[in-house]
Amino acid sequence: MTQPGILIVLSGPSGTGKGTICRELLRSYSNLHYSISATTRAPRTGEIDGVNYLFLTHDKFQEMIASNDFLEWAEVYGNYYGTPRSYVMELLDSGKDVILEIDTQGAMQVKNKFPQGVFIYVVPPTLDELANRIHKRGTETMEAIKKRLGCVRNELSYVNNYNYIVVNDQVSNAVNQIEAIIGAEKCHVTRNSRLIDQIYNLSSQ
Repeated sequence: MTQPGILIVLSGPSGTGKGTICRELLRSYSNLHYSISATTRAPRTGEIDGVNYLFLTHDKFQEMIASNDFLEWAEVYGNYYGTPRSYVMELLDSGKDVILEIDTQGAMQVKNKFPQGVFIYVVPPTLDELANRIHKRGTETMEAIKKRLGCVRNELSYVNNYNYIVVNDQVSNAVNQIEAIIGAEKCHVTRNSRLIDQIYNLSSQ
């Protein structure tokens, strides 16, 4: 009997390297799958429906909201984005692990609907280091960086709603820690009821 997969939710302030961590986890961990989001925005050049996003009409998206078909969703600049529940559950039921890289508000929506998920918050070693990383991108002014750092302090207030905190001092270290977390969660008694029943039934024969 296939053991259900684990849903991993990864959050953290912008600039902490969540995307890089996700890419490395997906590269090194064959059973991990990245959840495809649904959106109402138009596809960009090269984007493929069902690969990059699930592209939906506004009416279809709102219909799915009404049917509670999203683990989380949000409206951003007039377009909707969300994580389809059925897509994630299909992967989990087949024994595959799924990772979501979403903001704290989306993560709290997921936690309300799927509390058995593993919620990991990624932080930089220091706020100064985070500022340096954002500055190196060369895409924002110093004023914008200061504003973003102010938002980070607010985002950090959510950290107690997560199960684990990982400091991304080096990507390889952060990836190793998250892989260790997943491994420990797979051994958790609450996730192994089927195994326990199987062992009990075999011992009773």
